[in-house]
Amino acid sequence: MDWDGRWLATLEERAREVLPAPVLDYLVQGSRESVTAAEATDAWRSVRFHPHVLKDVTDVDPSVTLLGRKACVPWGVAPTTLQRKVHPEGELAMARATAAAGSVMVVSSNAGTLFDDIGATGVRWWLQAYLPADRTLAEPMLDRAVAAGAEAVVITVDTPVVSTRYVEGASVWETLDPATVRVNFDPGYDEQPGAEKALDLGPHDIGWVSGRTGLPVVVKGVLRPDDARRSVQAGAAAVWVSNHGGRQLDRAVATAECLSDVRGAVQGAAEVYVDGGVRSGLDILAALALGADAVFLGRLPLLALVDGENGVAALHRELLAQTLEALRLAGCRTVTDTRAIVPSRR
Repeated sequence: MDWDGRWLATLEERAREVLPAPVLDYLVQGSRESVTAAEATDAWRSVRFHPHVLKDVTDVDPSVTLLGRKACVPWGVAPTTLQRKVHPEGELAMARATAAAGSVMVVSSNAGTLFDDIGATGVRWWLQAYLPADRTLAEPMLDRAVAAGAEAVVITVDTPVVSTRYVEGASVWETLDPATVRVNFDPGYDEQPGAEKALDLGPHDIGWVSGRTGLPVVVKGVLRPDDARRSVQAGAAAVWVSNHGGRQLDRAVATAECLSDVRGAVQGAAEVYVDGGVRSGLDILAALALGADAVFLGRLPLLALVDGENGVAALHRELLAQTLEALRLAGCRTVTDTRAIVPSRR
């Protein structure tokens, strides 16, 4: 198998050869007309750099500090469901490869693998959670995550309802083995009154989750500076600029367009992360230069998971090679140095 840089551009093609159509469609499609999903990658490509020269880039350090701990690379794995439909080992393969890369994995609350088993791989991991209408129903899952070694809770705040997606034929949920998803919930959870997603999320929920778990809270799904400020004022340790991969409100603005304004609003009081359409080391450089403390990857590692742990490991290796090259060409020895290359919009 060819693992050179061109392989990244063929991940979806490879997945189409292997995955059932309902699974592949679920992974790659956006909501409604997929306008937001389609714009994401081009938004990063429109960023232009002002590189430094006459800089010693013999030694380049791509590491970052996330919530008080060092990560060897400036990207992590975003939460995605159906990993066991992509590969039988699912989250375990993703976790092992991500641990080896010195990266961070955010585990979906809908994961098909027990938190204890994910934690046993040695990966540094955070829990992603949707809060239910009855907050107390979330407590058992939060407690399990804490016991299994989760280091933070990422609250997804852009999904009061699940958006419409146009599907031809059977949806993935009609063909799904229940044993491959949501294994960290109590049996019968979804039938309980109040188990539906909360329509009344507010800043107070940040403090509630932090108090319940004793963990830092990351607020995921922020696109506006005022929402970023409200999140930080309520105690968020980080805000995550995200439009849910174009899978929630269609025609929402691209994350690349929002990142620098959110960074400015936070003013160093919390970390800032971003996802959405990142496909290369150049995209990672653009995100860092625009103010991200870390980039999180959703579809890319999920598509690489088609080839199991080896596929995800190859993805991390290739992204590291591309990112180191981009840093050197930009005259940046560290991630902090990228802020000085002052990217401009085309």
